[in-house]
Amino acid sequence: MEVRVEHISKRYQKPEVQALKDISFEVEKGELFGLIGPDGAGKSTLFRILTTLLLPDEGQAEVAGFDVRKDLRALRSAVGYMPGRFSLYQDLSIEENLRFFATLFGTTIEANYDLIKDIYVQIEPFKDRRAGQLSGGMKQKLALCCALIHRPKVLFLDEPTTGVDAVSRKEFWQMLKGLQAEGISILVSTPYMDEASLCDRIALIQEGQILSIDQPKGLQEKYPRPLFALRAQGMNQLLDSLRDKPELASVYAFGEYHHLSFKEQSPQGMEALLADLRDQGFQDLEAHSIEAGVEDCFIELMQKSDGSSN
Repeated sequence: MEVRVEHISKRYQKPEVQALKDISFEVEKGELFGLIGPDGAGKSTLFRILTTLLLPDEGQAEVAGFDVRKDLRALRSAVGYMPGRFSLYQDLSIEENLRFFATLFGTTIEANYDLIKDIYVQIEPFKDRRAGQLSGGMKQKLALCCALIHRPKVLFLDEPTTGVDAVSRKEFWQMLKGLQAEGISILVSTPYMDEASLCDRIALIQEGQILSIDQPKGLQEKYPRPLFALRAQGMNQLLDSLRDKPELASVYAFGEYHHLSFKEQSPQGMEALLADLRDQGFQDLEAHSIEAGVEDCFIELMQKSDGSSN
């Protein structure tokens, strides 16, 4: 195993909050592992512990065979870390930033150029431009190159696509697939549920606790009930009405539709619901069955965790 986490917990004192609660998982060599959850779920805290920037209160962890408490120097040389906030030197150029980080790790750009070349060629024409003057997508590529310049065994990417456009997000994930082919283990955190399907396995995390770990498809197949999408005129009023229906197990807004499931499934369930809604005056009702996505699974697990519904 390239990463092993056993019963890690972390509490902050000011303000007092339990950031991580008994976290355990493993990541295999060459695996692309996603940590999926909203802001404040504990993703950044976990990554900081695994890259030796924080010490856990409880539990133990190993990365690339090194203990996060005992082997700080060796572990830092074995990992690459790209924090959520752009943290390179704004007044240095692209090339100066890259050479600076190469020097920190006792290497050169040329020594590991084969690893970063597919990424670097996209920003090399602007190598003399200061980092602070780069677009979001170019900053992202530069930060990734700096995290890779010493050829790490494990790469940690903390919400790397936040704040960049859709095209840059797509390009970034294509880069990750290329790095994975080089044998690098990648742990990436993201609040974007659509990125979960691009990972080999994912851990859904909420309020410092892991709700489930599985392959994206495996997680979706575990969704416990048939799921439906429904829309009509007056979506806000429709949501209020649906939440008052005792026969429904879950109801929540989802883009242009509301997603819902029944406590007891029967062929007449949806027909009866639509008839009831028409009697209430809702018009242009449209309903169809759907496959549960990762976000549906996440909502289901959250409701199960806190004992709530609707």
